[in-house]
Amino acid sequence: MLSSPATDTQITHGRRLWLYVLVGLILVFLVVPSLIIIPLSFSSSRLLAFPPPGWSLRWYEAFFGSLEWRSATVTSFSAAFLTMILATAIGTLAAYSLRVSQSRLFQAAFIVFLLPMMIPAILIAIGVFLLYAQLGLNNTLLGIVLAHTVMAIPFVVITVAAGLRSYDMNQEMVARSLGASRPWAFLTITLPQIKISVISAALLAFITSLDEVVIALFIAGGDNMTLTKRMFNALRDEIDPTIAAISTLLLLLSAILLATSQFLQKGSGRR
Repeated sequence: MLSSPATDTQITHGRRLWLYVLVGLILVFLVVPSLIIIPLSFSSSRLLAFPPPGWSLRWYEAFFGSLEWRSATVTSFSAAFLTMILATAIGTLAAYSLRVSQSRLFQAAFIVFLLPMMIPAILIAIGVFLLYAQLGLNNTLLGIVLAHTVMAIPFVVITVAAGLRSYDMNQEMVARSLGASRPWAFLTITLPQIKISVISAALLAFITSLDEVVIALFIAGGDNMTLTKRMFNALRDEIDPTIAAISTLLLLLSAILLATSQFLQKGSGRR
């Protein structure tokens, strides 16, 4: 196997062995710290100690049996679902507009949609908090959804734009030449053919909202406290091992959604 070519340039796997080892070490460095939380979630100890002195499901029971944790979970999933809908709609239309536009101004607007990824989240959080203080949107579900939508739109734009690059716009032009309006041609011709990219973008938007914590620390609270903020408060005020159980569940959910997104994109690529 090591003597077989790895690429069309006939470079063998053996000559690339150092690269495989380096990538493996980087993956271990990135993944292992996240995986350590899994055995901690099954610990019988009241403290976060590794390795666990014993095994128990008590922290999962504490999570599902707590009204506060369940309320925060409902808020987070509600915000994530609404963010997914709003960010996917706005991001898809933005990516489509950038694809069909011939104006350089519109092409430069692509950078604007990526700004939330470039600006530190803490700066966005401070700005959003000050703005919401004037509008009365702090500690509201609407405020959380709007802020999370801003953070999720760049992922949607990038993902949908990648799908549109491989799409032949002539198909839509044919539909329009036969009398279809641009919106109808997009809905009936373009959207069905880029649906995998749109679904993948929606999943990324959902994950972005569900995992976001910095902005939530500033604008979420009261009856609309998100799960990530309640976890931060639990870690700050007391070392509650319940957060290990919640982190494991969130890690599993994020992994499933990301794997689903990758599977859909690969399946679309093969087709």
